[in-house]
Amino acid sequence: MDTPARYTTAQAAAQATQWRRHLSGGAAAVTAATIRQWRTRGHLKPAGLDERGRPLYDLPGLACAERATRPRALRLVGIGTP
Repeated sequence: MDTPARYTTAQAAAQATQWRRHLSGGAAAVTAATIRQWRTRGHLKPAGLDERGRPLYDLPGLACAERATRPRALRLVGIGTP
């Protein structure tokens, strides 16, 4: 059985940015700091640790966090319904 893909904070930010821009053209980038805030606020849980003890994230967790935070993020940049 294959091990599911795990992403570093920077890779997770890049993936979330791709999704957000695909779904909401013109959306701001998701930064590594945003990923860390999602973790702090309980939106995203690490799926493991790398060899240096840094958190790694899986796609399902990342997708749930992005979806949960998208409406507020888009409102803050003036995209979406009023």
